[in-house]
Amino acid sequence: MTDPDLPISHLPPHIEESIRSLASLHGDHHQNATSIERAVDRVTAWLAHPSFIVGLTLLIGGWVGANLVADALGYRPVDPPPFVWLGGALSIGSLYMILLILVTQRREDDLAQRREQLTLELAALSEQKITKVIQLLEESRRDNPLIHDRVDQQADEMAQPSDPHSVLHAIKKTHAEAERAGGGGGSSAAVERTPATVEPNHDERRE
Repeated sequence: MTDPDLPISHLPPHIEESIRSLASLHGDHHQNATSIERAVDRVTAWLAHPSFIVGLTLLIGGWVGANLVADALGYRPVDPPPFVWLGGALSIGSLYMILLILVTQRREDDLAQRREQLTLELAALSEQKITKVIQLLEESRRDNPLIHDRVDQQADEMAQPSDPHSVLHAIKKTHAEAERAGGGGGSSAAVERTPATVEPNHDERRE
């Protein structure tokens, strides 16, 4: 079992580099935040803490209880039932809480977009590397006299780099066909209507 207290320097170099890259991404995101955005983050974090919920509950209960006790003792309550002042304060507070959450969510969406862009770039780079590895393996297989040379159509197709524009067009076309199928079962209908075909692996030995 992995020790959670293991220093980062004891990790493999590639894992350590990945961790530092992710930490740098998050660090840059927080460093680029303005003072107002940092203040909003602190306030939002404080509002999400359980102690705030407990404190707000006690405050509302104390306000209602104090006004009821004052009315029962014959004194003029500050905010008699139906507690108009309390309702107004809660409405204004709710409005500001919504605005704070929206500001925080916008910054989180910005960080999520950066992570998504980084993921797409890494995926494209990985695809290029895998394509190159397949090409080198095929060349090694053809040049090795101890291995019978043969035509591997599937390997030849995988050795060709994919075109992102063609893939995106195919995805859009497939989704459009699924939507035209109608209803929640559009995707299933499209799949049933266009069954998948598997290309056979032609391993023809050369004489």
